[in-house]
Amino acid sequence: MSRLTASTADTKGQIRQANEELILAAAERVFAGAGFSGATMAQISEESGLPKANLHYYFGNKEALYRAVLARILEDWLAPTHGITPEADPSQAIGAYIRSKMALSAARPHASKVWANELLHGATVVRQLLATELRATVRAKSAVIDQWIAEGKMAPVDSTHLFFTIWAATQTYADFDIQVSAVLGKPALTRNDHSRATTHVLALILRGCGLNPDPAP
Repeated sequence: MSRLTASTADTKGQIRQANEELILAAAERVFAGAGFSGATMAQISEESGLPKANLHYYFGNKEALYRAVLARILEDWLAPTHGITPEADPSQAIGAYIRSKMALSAARPHASKVWANELLHGATVVRQLLATELRATVRAKSAVIDQWIAEGKMAPVDSTHLFFTIWAATQTYADFDIQVSAVLGKPALTRNDHSRATTHVLALILRGCGLNPDPAP
């Protein structure tokens, strides 16, 4: 392959990646607001700023796009668990995971709402992902936490339910942001609100694990 051909291929690949990202981000927002049934490819096209033909070219149809959105959400949620390894410090590793989940709730609340809506409607699309990829990750990381407990590095906790607790505590600031804002007497959560919430969730969960909250990076 000539340099010119390779350069052209790289450029096309970058354009495709950028367009797919635009479409997925737009679809995430539309599905969060309208649900799968209420969302249309026309709405997603308008939200993304790309022609509807591009959506069909890259993803085929609405169901395929919805599946891609859900897969992307799960991938982004699981990525922060990579730091939970046997050689890591429990406070820093669990703390980093909590911070990442809180940051995602603040930056991409629509993602959490799409996921929650899918589960509330029976998880018909992601059930296989829940039973395979998610289950495998939780089992592997729970084993690491159990090892830390056995080594006396943290208090005895149910390692599997610890993940459920983290998910519930972090995603509530996305799924129920309207409720939290109302109780705080604000029209919407601010950056300071999310920072305060992160400090609280970190302290509550880490201390419950017999760990000291790690200093903010």
